[in-house]
Amino acid sequence: MPSVVPSTTSVNLTSLGTGLLPGSHGMPGYTCRIPGTTRFLNTLRWDDSINPLEWQPHPTLFERIAQEHVAVTVINKDEFEFSGLTRCSQRGVPFVGVEHAWERLVAVCNASEMGESSLVFAYESALDFAGHAFGVDSDEWRSALETIDRDIAEIRASLPADTTLVVTADHGMIDIELDGRFDVVEHQELLDDVVVFAGEARFRHIHTEAGAEQRVADRWRRKLGERADVRLRDETLDWFGPLDPRVSQRFGDVVVASRGNFGVFHSQLHSVEMFMSGFHGSITDVERSIPVFVAT
Repeated sequence: MPSVVPSTTSVNLTSLGTGLLPGSHGMPGYTCRIPGTTRFLNTLRWDDSINPLEWQPHPTLFERIAQEHVAVTVINKDEFEFSGLTRCSQRGVPFVGVEHAWERLVAVCNASEMGESSLVFAYESALDFAGHAFGVDSDEWRSALETIDRDIAEIRASLPADTTLVVTADHGMIDIELDGRFDVVEHQELLDDVVVFAGEARFRHIHTEAGAEQRVADRWRRKLGERADVRLRDETLDWFGPLDPRVSQRFGDVVVASRGNFGVFHSQLHSVEMFMSGFHGSITDVERSIPVFVAT
């Protein structure tokens, strides 16, 4: 099953939670421009000046399912309960905060037996964190995967017999070695006419001075060649779906999707990415093709 584009957490969890494509729900990427400003929003850490219910006003699937007299519960870490992303993608139903695997096990089992029918959504972030920190070709990543596999097996064994368990992911991940890291700080000509440099290493949203879109896109295409797919916003229908005019300015005037094991970095503006090993967000199969396991 393919993820949406960009294949990154905030975008895919919002699509999963709303049933909408990014062009409709308006979550463009890990970071994105706040329209009317030269600032960008980190969609995981959020910004208290941005109201999540205004940023993403569509009802969630959880809300809509609950209206059909289904007991819906979201289970996640305590710290995520009031985050902007949770309120955009999973709002409108009871949230149960947990910190440990055994707490999640108990919470999932309890929630699955509520009402005549129930839907329980639980999220695990440890594998993503391990991949970012150590890479997907690391012992740490494999150890995290093995732990999650055991946790899921324990949940399955503890659920009522008439329960269906669906296990999936929101994106894949790829490692980028040093020779695949393109630091735009060393190529200042690419920042000419650029007013906001957002997105993430594998998928950049570039906002330009008015009228400079084509010029900037041509400049990036010449420099990156086959290492990236560079498009104007109007050329992204197959990626984002139709862009709602109310959210279109959040998406880059120019969008840069990395191919292969390549990424576009900004060592001054987005310095934390320089210390990461694993990345996602772009359009490759390894980032977009995600497994779905169903146990009945």
